[in-house]
Amino acid sequence: MKIYEYLHFLNTNHTLYKAVVRAEQEGVLASAEAQRAAHSLRIDFEKGGIHLCPGKLDRVNQLNLEITLLGREFSENVIIDPGKVDIFPNTRIPKRIQSLLQPIYRNRAGGLRESKEARDAMQESGFRIVTDPAILSSILKWTPDAEVRKQAYIVGNSVPKANLGVLDKLIAARHELAEILGYKSYAEFATFPNMASSSEVVMSFLHELSEIVKCRADEELHKIREFKRKICGGSSDGVEPWDEAYLTGMMKSSTYDLDSSVIASYFSLPYCLHGLQVMVNSLFGATLKSIPLARGESWHPSVIKMSLQHPQEGDLGYMYLDLYSRNGKYPGCAHFAIKGGRQLSEMNYQLPVVALVCNFSAPYGSSTPRLNHWEVETLFHEFGHALHSLLSRTDYQHFSGTRMVIDLAETPANLFEYYAWDYRVLRTFAKHYSTGDTIPEKLVASMNGAKRMFAATELQRQILFSVMDQTLFGEPTPSPRDTVAIVAELKRQYTSWRHVEGTHWHTRFSHLINYGAGYYSYLYAKCFAATIWQDVCVEDPLSRSVGEALRTQFLQHGGAKDPSHLLRDFVDDGILKPCKGGIVPNTSSLCRELNLPPFPVYR
Repeated sequence: MKIYEYLHFLNTNHTLYKAVVRAEQEGVLASAEAQRAAHSLRIDFEKGGIHLCPGKLDRVNQLNLEITLLGREFSENVIIDPGKVDIFPNTRIPKRIQSLLQPIYRNRAGGLRESKEARDAMQESGFRIVTDPAILSSILKWTPDAEVRKQAYIVGNSVPKANLGVLDKLIAARHELAEILGYKSYAEFATFPNMASSSEVVMSFLHELSEIVKCRADEELHKIREFKRKICGGSSDGVEPWDEAYLTGMMKSSTYDLDSSVIASYFSLPYCLHGLQVMVNSLFGATLKSIPLARGESWHPSVIKMSLQHPQEGDLGYMYLDLYSRNGKYPGCAHFAIKGGRQLSEMNYQLPVVALVCNFSAPYGSSTPRLNHWEVETLFHEFGHALHSLLSRTDYQHFSGTRMVIDLAETPANLFEYYAWDYRVLRTFAKHYSTGDTIPEKLVASMNGAKRMFAATELQRQILFSVMDQTLFGEPTPSPRDTVAIVAELKRQYTSWRHVEGTHWHTRFSHLINYGAGYYSYLYAKCFAATIWQDVCVEDPLSRSVGEALRTQFLQHGGAKDPSHLLRDFVDDGILKPCKGGIVPNTSSLCRELNLPPFPVYR
């Protein structure tokens, strides 16, 4: 807690706060960025309650500490209680995923044994499925046995039970915090500084997008239902949530003749890293070079360090890559800003330092570690965040890179996902690991076709996540909140799929902790990125002119420029729409990409 205590000391320092207020009010700051920095810092101070009377400030401090501890408890519970299912016999699990599971043995009495003696006398062998998100995803995608999928789905979406209570406490603490600070809900508190400006604007955006996508999502569900009926010989009882990944995977593979192992053969990790190097050179005239690590600088032998260098400008920044999965490592994939860029003097600039942390399934030390294409897309997504940090050139590190309003911060990462799907980009680095052959254009076209097959269903899922986030942290109802019932009703309202009674998947949805009332920003980013891709990049995505525009008109500003002005100056006024006193994205580009009807006009 030492870092938290130091930050608390800074955030409650009245001398600093008064200096910031005075600088903002007197209007003597030398630049627009300095004035914006003073305003932003004052808002940050006041979000911590520094302007309140001592009694209220003490309570705000207690609540902030409580919220931090509850968030930590939530995350720890997800790791401690992933859930498990024992399956017999072992033939019910496909061979391709058996290596992910723990072998178990059952003797004649039906008890479980893991000793050598039990194995010698075993009657039946099976597997224990630990239903953490990664393993559960593999089970649901690859297992033909519907009963196995059902058991794994129900268990994996019913843990950890302890987080039901943790989430209730977190919601209550955040709501009390927001009320003390003068807001009617935590969702209002969280959205107020952003482009959306209010939870009402966010919900209006989400509701309208939901209406647009509903018919297409219903059609996709009908196709899945018909496919299941066909392969089951007409004996199907309907489509269940545990069928989705398995059936849609089969439908994509059969429609486009796709084999995930064939696709992965073109994406060895060294080639993918080379692809990042090719991209930054083509776009920005810069190079990514591996550089030695100092003694004690690395936290694991697999970590590498790279420098982004420009022939005229020199080093632009540094990036650590920690890409392989291992026990005890931070779960998921993320970009971390270790040091923000800032102007130290007229001649000296503090270079940014970032880390990309992923959990790719390829084993560390393998001679040919290969990524599935989802992992390639993830690498490009996180690298988009890294470029935002490395190429920003702000006077204050308060605005460096991704340090901007949350509903714009994800846009560069979403934009660079397009590069992972474009053949003109992939042909520069996607080579077969053994033959060196370039990935076939026809294969990339099939991959894109498969991606679009159930795009409405996936968009509907993201809308649900966003609505749930806003609702749980929105204004409380007169009766006590039952988050399970709330989430169940929202799923029925905003998706085409049924809720499975007894499940509560939201208790390991970590974005409720990290993005409380801010998950909608992913959908804002999808809309902004679609417009930028179509209006700026698509004709020649690797051209120097595109790179120059991305760098000078967007990435280099970080959060130093008003986000609405930044987007309008970069693209045009049409990228945004006013809505009830806030700002929402123009979704016409995203709708065009997904072949959806036009989005309605906001008022």
